[in-house]
Amino acid sequence: MTVGPEETDVLVVGAGIAGLAAGLAADRAGADVTLVTKAERPESASTWWAQGGIAVTRNDPDQFAADIREASAGTADEAAVETLVEHADDAVRDVLVETVGIEFDTEGEDFDYGREAAHDEPRILHVDAATGKHVHVPFLNYVADETDVTILEDTAALELIRHEGRVYGAVLERDGEWSPTFAGATVLATGGIGALYPRSTNPDDATGDGIAMAALAGADVADMEYVQFHPTAFDGDRPFLVSEAVRGEGAVLRNADGERFMPDVHPDAELAPRDVVARAVRSQREATGEVVLDVSSLDFAGHFPELAAKCEERGVDLPHIPVAPAEHFLCGGVAVDDVGKTSLDRCYAVGECARTGVHGANRLASTSLLEGLVWGLRAGDDASGHEVEQIEAPELLDRDPALQDTFAREKFHRLRRVMGEQVGIERTPEGLGRAQAVLRRLKGEVDAYARTRTSRSLYELRSASVVSLLIARAASENEESIGCHYLVEEPSATADADADAD
Repeated sequence: MTVGPEETDVLVVGAGIAGLAAGLAADRAGADVTLVTKAERPESASTWWAQGGIAVTRNDPDQFAADIREASAGTADEAAVETLVEHADDAVRDVLVETVGIEFDTEGEDFDYGREAAHDEPRILHVDAATGKHVHVPFLNYVADETDVTILEDTAALELIRHEGRVYGAVLERDGEWSPTFAGATVLATGGIGALYPRSTNPDDATGDGIAMAALAGADVADMEYVQFHPTAFDGDRPFLVSEAVRGEGAVLRNADGERFMPDVHPDAELAPRDVVARAVRSQREATGEVVLDVSSLDFAGHFPELAAKCEERGVDLPHIPVAPAEHFLCGGVAVDDVGKTSLDRCYAVGECARTGVHGANRLASTSLLEGLVWGLRAGDDASGHEVEQIEAPELLDRDPALQDTFAREKFHRLRRVMGEQVGIERTPEGLGRAQAVLRRLKGEVDAYARTRTSRSLYELRSASVVSLLIARAASENEESIGCHYLVEEPSATADADADAD
């Protein structure tokens, strides 16, 4: 059911660290801000799930920038890296420490800086190994209680309102009703794409909505093939991320024969770039049947009490935690400049749905929260000051009977299977071709239903099919194995040659 239009100076879609930063900055600039989120609770936002922490320069910005470039296999955009490094410490100090009051772990009178893969030195602020939720909850509470930002929970953006290259707001859905909200500027901060893969460290509703809406509106996207897989997600019921910080403290990876294998793979062993470690873990699992993270060399419960509690809840026989790779982060997304502007007028993208160029082909650990914070602040400030104009909004139809509850679930199962088998850690040209064929058919089916039906689940499925196809196409067009995008000549042992027959 369609209801009447609303207006706001700045519309922010998403309530992770990037969206909250954008809302805070726009509020500071005097704008009327509306922030909408699909989430009904903090853990539905990607920020809540972040474990490792947030990197800072520690008075050595040149080395920090060098580490980012090296982790990216030399593909990071130099200007974007400089923007991140230049504003990192001020953003963290101003917003997280002084404004929100995050109490990062300390050692004596100084912060307890952690170290993770591909970092030259310990430079990561953290709270246990659950930094995301310890940052997200107080930040969300601060924006809700101490600013004039209007936060609408359980509210989804279905489609951007646009005309001739300009965005005028978005059509929002809540409780089965949808309506246009017109804005002087719109900031997309919708998070990641974990729902597109069988195993992910993301929340279940990370369906790539912002990327899909922007792409369908004509925005440029870039680097979509660079999907980062985290090497150490718990391999069992109710998977969870086992933070890279655990390896930073000395934990090692062993195969089913008890052999430590990473020293033979890379000089940095367990602290090699994530794509290297993820492929090695995958290979050892296929060769020996299992990989475990051995935490016997550290005070695991003392250093990582929340992770230890999760292990205990699942009956893990410590000190060996069974692990497997899982989709973790999209390095690409909607192409933006140094203040988050997309190729569409009055439209910004920040956080994981944006491609700033910082990460290139592979993300350095603990830079995602920082990127979201820095670009969120810059976008929110720049988005302020535009007049609100109303145009004719797209008409979303709902004239046909509702689909069965199993429809979206079955389509998602098909999509995830194809993405996991053909567009995962290792890819083949043939597999990518098969994946595109399946995904094109799937998108066509979803589009046909979306023309005459409007529901959040159907639009999430549309987003997932659009973004999956963008990833598969970009991977097929890039013939160079680099970073997260790794091509092999022959199908892997787990690939299903008949995936396109589903």
